[in-house]
Formats: sequence, C-alpha cells, structure tokens
Amino acid sequence: MKKQFFAMSLLLAAVSTVSAQGLTSKQQYAADSKRAATRYADDKKLCAEESSSKARMQCLRDAKTEYNSALAEAKANAAKMNQYSSNKPIPVCAECGKVIAVDVSEKEGEGGALGVIAGGVAGALLGNQVGGGTGRDLATIAGAAGGALAGHKIEQKVKSSKVWTVTVQYETGSKNSFQFDHDPGFMSGDLVKNSGTGIVRR
Repeated sequence: MKKQFFAMSLLLAAVSTVSAQGLTSKQQYAADSKRAATRYADDKKLCAEESSSKARMQCLRDAKTEYNSALAEAKANAAKMNQYSSNKPIPVCAECGKVIAVDVSEKEGEGGALGVIAGGVAGALLGNQVGGGTGRDLATIAGAAGGALAGHKIEQKVKSSKVWTVTVQYETGSKNSFQFDHDPGFMSGDLVKNSGTGIVRR
C-alpha cells in the first residue's frame, strides 16, 4: 500500500511541475490542492478494501500522511513561484513620471504701437506746457520720448499674465518642464504621463 502512495506522490509532483507553467502561484496551489484531495479520496476507497480493521486503520493513517505531505509541497511550490515572480524586473514606462515642482511666474506682455503712441502724445502734451520757445520745444520732444517709453512699459504690465511651469521626473530618470497659461491643477507628487505635447494624470 505504501508503494502505491509513493507512486502517487511522484505522479503528483510530475504533474505539478508540468502544469506550473503559465499559472499564477495561487492558481497552481489551488490545482495542486484539488489533486491532493482527489488522490486522498481515492486512497481512502482503497483502504476500505483492506481485509482487517487494523490494516484499514494503518492504510488511512498512511493516506492522511501522504495527503498532508502533498499539501505542504503545494504550499512550498507556491512560495517558490511567488519568490520567482517578485524577482522579475518591473518594466519602465518611458512616458510616465511624477511631478516634482510647480512654479508660478509672471510673464511680461507684449508692448504694441498703441502704448507707444498714447504715451508719446501724453508726454508731448505735458512737455509742451513747460517753459517757452526753444525750451518748450525741447520739453515737448523729451516729454514725447519719455511718454512713449512709459506707455510701452504700462502696456506690457497691463498685458502681463501668469505662467505655470510643471517639472516632471520620468521613470527613466530624465526631467522635462511644461508651461501652462492657466492653473493645470497639478501638485508635487502627482503621477502623470505624456499626452501629445502636454501631460495628464495617470
């Protein structure tokens, strides 16, 4: 009877090794446990055919021992599979990264002809009211020039806007910065990935 149990154990180990390919550790453990339970049930039927009660009891004890050994082996195999799978390298996503900084700055607007002309006219009018004769002419010219410059600067200030610069560090180790003319809603630590010329949350 023990020889039959031993032969069945070898068969279970062989089947387990073959079937382990392509299964997760949990699936493999479930399959091995089911096989062990089926074999245990078959062994108990064989034990019922023993001629004496003493032989039947010994047979059942042997069958139980073999069943427990099969379960222990199934657990050990599952643990080995888990260890193997945890050692596999994790693939790197070149398009994926993490926000490491969000900076807000002022972008100076473009000064156009309107500011220069308006500033020049206002400056000329003010300069024209200073002194008389040649002095007045010089004051008018100086006022026009100063007013044009001031008008240009004022227009730049009026047209200035905020810029959000988001810096991303990718899983590959590289970094890149993206600029937005509105608050993109990203915070440091957010997981993102490339999308066209910008980024989106993962």
